[in-house]
Amino acid sequence: QVQLVESGGGLVQAGASLRLSCAASGRTFSNYAMAWLRQAPGKEREFVAAISASGAMTRYADSVKGRLTISRDNAKNTVYLQMNSLKPEDTAVYYCAAFPGPIYYGESYDYWGQGTQVTVSS
Repeated sequence: QVQLVESGGGLVQAGASLRLSCAASGRTFSNYAMAWLRQAPGKEREFVAAISASGAMTRYADSVKGRLTISRDNAKNTVYLQMNSLKPEDTAVYYCAAFPGPIYYGESYDYWGQGTQVTVSS
């Protein structure tokens, strides 16, 4: 089992920045590919960004490229999502997720956090 706990969400104005954190416990964190996904009210959950187990490879949704950056610190068992130039359309509950493998860019993860709310006002 892997437990994931997100933090760092909040209410900000358009153009502001936030950094989300996801702390993992349980199994060996460095064995898991990690990702951030989000779900806005009335919409389906969507992929935001993913990072390989080593941290060497990343992938982003087109809608966030150049504004959001995923990173990880395997020594701290934590994955981050740095969010810059936030837009109202970024408003959603953000979830971190873990996949037991070196790399994964899908949406079917084995472990999920409880989510953290990000609200961007115009």
